[in-house]
This record gives sequence, structure tokens and C-alpha cells, in this order.
Amino acid sequence: MSLSWRIFLLNAVVLLAGTALLLLGPVTVSTPVLLTEAVILMAGLAVMLIANAFLLRLGLAPLGRLARSMATVDLLRPRPRPAATGHGEIAELVTAFNAMIGRLEAERAASSGRALSAQEAERHRIAQELHDEIGQSLTAVLLDLKRVADQAADPVREQLHEVQETTRASLDEIRRIARRLRPGVLEELGLTSALKALAAEFTGPTMSVRPHTDADLPPLDHDTELVLYRVAQESLTNAARHSGARRVDLTLKHTPAGVELSVRDDGHGIYGAPEGAGISGMRERALLIGADLTLGPGPGSGTEVRLVVPTHHGSH
Repeated sequence: MSLSWRIFLLNAVVLLAGTALLLLGPVTVSTPVLLTEAVILMAGLAVMLIANAFLLRLGLAPLGRLARSMATVDLLRPRPRPAATGHGEIAELVTAFNAMIGRLEAERAASSGRALSAQEAERHRIAQELHDEIGQSLTAVLLDLKRVADQAADPVREQLHEVQETTRASLDEIRRIARRLRPGVLEELGLTSALKALAAEFTGPTMSVRPHTDADLPPLDHDTELVLYRVAQESLTNAARHSGARRVDLTLKHTPAGVELSVRDDGHGIYGAPEGAGISGMRERALLIGADLTLGPGPGSGTEVRLVVPTHHGSH
């Protein structure tokens, strides 16, 4: 039955009930209308309007739930979809909405996958150029500086040594950037070693990162390991730049739900701050492997980023 006919029948039921009460009941209407008769008629009209409003609200309730779902839908945060309750066109509308959201999520996941694959390829290319071009050029400069410094007078030699140290520091920074762009240790030694190296890289005078990894992790495919690594990397970057944290716990463990990555710091927390491109990127990556990403206050204080990868998805 169409929605228009359902509304018509609901109104017809109320009107027929009111007419039957007037015809079959003890109520009479005088001319002119008496005050008591007017009060009874107004009361009957109010009852009819209330009954009509109640029946319409009951019949159109699925549309209200659908409207609330439409207002809160977020493709980066999948939620349970509204149930296709109701009859006729209402159920068809809810079903069509759910199918549309499914198509949008699939298309977004596909486009995000292509974009992130292109991004990883570009990172690999830039890291390779930094290592092969700029890294080798700076290495040659260091060798030339050493050769010149060995032949220079003492005052000039001291200055050349300072230039050497500056050049060496720049070379180390370029190598560090290249490692962040292309985590070679992930490809060569695996996820556990890569996370430990990442923790050591972010550990410094102002922040300490403590890695904790289980030994009984299930086998994970390359895409899942890369997502786990990138989420940990972005979380540590946010902790170092924005949280003012002194200590960060980086945990990778095997749970009944799957593999869980947790990055928890003791900083000042997020307190409703808008999500930036980094967090949106983490959500995009999580969707690619069917993982669940949550971000919020940690136990006590600070911020905790938690990524749970279902075992059936991440295994080889």
C-alpha cells in the first residue's frame, strides 16, 4: 500500500469514528448552539485531532528514524543502518537508503584504496630519490670537505669541521625522512621490528615511547601490516607535535577480536578538537582493511588511539 493511501486511511478511520459518535451517540446540536454542546463538540474535535496525530506519528515513525540516520551518517565511521521497518513505500525507502550508503561506502573504499596506493608509491619514489640523489650528493660533499680540511690551515680547518658536522646532521635528517616515507625495516624485518624501530625513532629528551608486542601474533598480509604501521606512525607524530606527552605506550597484541594496536600518551588530550587530515587518513586506512578505529581519552588522561583488525581479514 502506498504512503498516500496509508495517510488517507488513517484520517478516514478517525473521521468515521467521529461521525459514528455523532450519529449514534446521545449528543444533539441545537440552533443556536448551546454552550455545553459547543464544549462537547470542541472536546470531540480535540480527541479526533489527538488520535489523528498519534496514528500519523505511529505510521510515519520509520521516516523519522531514517531522517535521523541521514543527518548523522559518516562514511568514515560506519554505524548500524536503520532497520527496514514499516510497510510499502516506507520500507522500500529505508531499503533504498541502506543500499545507497552501501554503494557509497564501497566506492569511497575503492577510491581511497587507489589514492593511498598512489600515495605509497609516491612516498617510495621520493624516499628513493632522497637516498640515491641527495644522500649520495651530501656524502660526496662530506668526503670533499674532509679532504679539504686535511689540507687546510688550523683556523680554516676548524670552520670546515663545523661545516662537516652541519652537513652530516643534514644527511642524517634526510635519511630519517626517507625511512619515514618508506619503512624498509617493515619489508625486511616485519611489523614487530618496524614498530620497535619507530618507537626508538620518536624517543628523545622530551618524550619516551615504550613498545609492547605480543609474541603470538597471527600472520598478517602486507596491506594490514602497512596500515598498522602508518596508524602507529601518525599517532606518534600527533603525540610528539600536539599532545605535550612525556610518555607513550605503543602496544600490539593478539585479542579474541583480532589484532589490536594501541597508542596511548599522557598528554593534555584532545577535548573535542576537530579532526585534522592525519586522523581522517587513519580512518581511511582502517576502512580499507575492515578495521575499527577509535580515538578518545585514555585511562586517566591523555589520548588513546585504538585500531582493531579482525583476524579473518588480516591473515594471509
